[in-house]
Amino acid sequence: MRSESVLRLLYRGRLSSCNYDCGYCPFAKRRDSRETLRRDAADLARFVEWAQAAPESLAILFTPWGEGLVRRHYVEALVRLSHAPRVRRVAIQTNLSSNLRWLERADPATLALWCTYHPSQITRERFLARVSRLHDAGIRFSVGMVGRREDLPEIEAMRHALAPSVYLWINAFDPLPRDYYSADEIERLGRIDPHFPVNLAPPPSRGADCRAGDSAFSVDGDGAVRPCHFVQRDLGNLYDGSFRQRRGVQRCPNATCDCYIGYMHRRDLPAMRAFGDGVLERVLALREVPLSA
Repeated sequence: MRSESVLRLLYRGRLSSCNYDCGYCPFAKRRDSRETLRRDAADLARFVEWAQAAPESLAILFTPWGEGLVRRHYVEALVRLSHAPRVRRVAIQTNLSSNLRWLERADPATLALWCTYHPSQITRERFLARVSRLHDAGIRFSVGMVGRREDLPEIEAMRHALAPSVYLWINAFDPLPRDYYSADEIERLGRIDPHFPVNLAPPPSRGADCRAGDSAFSVDGDGAVRPCHFVQRDLGNLYDGSFRQRRGVQRCPNATCDCYIGYMHRRDLPAMRAFGDGVLERVLALREVPLSA
């Protein structure tokens, strides 16, 4: 799959709730109203119908504020899109806490999952049991953790527990002071995730060559299209096709971009080439990741 021939869409609807209560997360144990969930489901159904009839090849990543797979409408969207003829990849970031029987109905050639492990919410053994089910179902996936200093031993333990071919990505703890990590901690985290230094201190982004606004877009529940989640320039609407007349090669207007779902679109970052066609689902192309010492 040539990335430039595929339209990348990052969809974020109205959902902003989670069943976990991580202390650092603003969406921890937050509940959406019934009306919000109803509207979110209706919006998502409309998006799925559009994607099933899209004229071009699509790669779709769902990036909800919170956990989507505890909601049936996200599960059904992934199943349906995994079988859609023009969808090359459909992925979502998930804490992997939901019932996984639905995987039997999805196409493993198309579906992919970002699986986030939160040590304060689930035991390593239970999480690994769920990861094993992904292996058995033939689902492409990666595992990720927030790089809190107090969780460093657990991060290393998870790296050793996973198969070498599974990429364990580390998100730098945010917000953090400049001296949050020691040099030794950065080195240890870099041995686990070779791309951690990019997440911790990405190069300046203003003027960078980026796919956002050209072959990658952010879409909300109303169909409003923007270059990415971090550039709020209006490009029109998905459903009336107006965004197609405004798309084109863009240069990033932001001074920095420190989130993977933003800088993964940059053409000028050598680190992103290591993901190849797996950049959307954060699965390394090389399939082998250095283990922690």
